[in-house]
Amino acid sequence: MKIARDNPLWTSYMCFALVVARQSFQKSVISRWFNRLVDKDDFLGNDKKQVLKHLYTLSNIAEENKK
Repeated sequence: MKIARDNPLWTSYMCFALVVARQSFQKSVISRWFNRLVDKDDFLGNDKKQVLKHLYTLSNIAEENKK
């Protein structure tokens, strides 16, 4: 919510991606919260798998940076 408030022109996906990139989340957590927090108008329905795949990559990069 703070990210969205500080960046009013960002989509819900952009805010969510920033949070994912700063943390290391499991795939199940990312997909569960993606479905709850990201507006369906922020992506095409058939692109959801690719969008989630990208978020998983962002989370893995965050995990590698912690090492």
